[in-house]
Amino acid sequence: MSQLVAITTLALSQAILTLPAFANATNTNESLTAERKKALTHIVKQDCGSCHGMTLKGGLGPALLPENLEGKTVPFLQYTILHGRTSTAMPPWKSLLTEKEALWIAEQLKEGKVADK
Repeated sequence: MSQLVAITTLALSQAILTLPAFANATNTNESLTAERKKALTHIVKQDCGSCHGMTLKGGLGPALLPENLEGKTVPFLQYTILHGRTSTAMPPWKSLLTEKEALWIAEQLKEGKVADK
């Protein structure tokens, strides 16, 4: 029994120690070039804007402004970008965007930075 406790404690300690490294690994600001960020902003305004409105204030799809996304988490938005929404016009973008790119877009939408550019 004490061996099981020791193994469990060791495993939890390892997990806790690796969390800061994982958090840094998902920092999209450092992993995407300025050129790619500009291209992603263009994609959001043009492609997403065709349904969500060119100013992201809504259209066929809902508004993508921070106040409209308050109840949505960044991971939820990232998942929605990559996989779309069943029974809606929202298509999956996973064939065109990486997970990091979708994460960056989700972060920018939550912070209201895409509509400003």
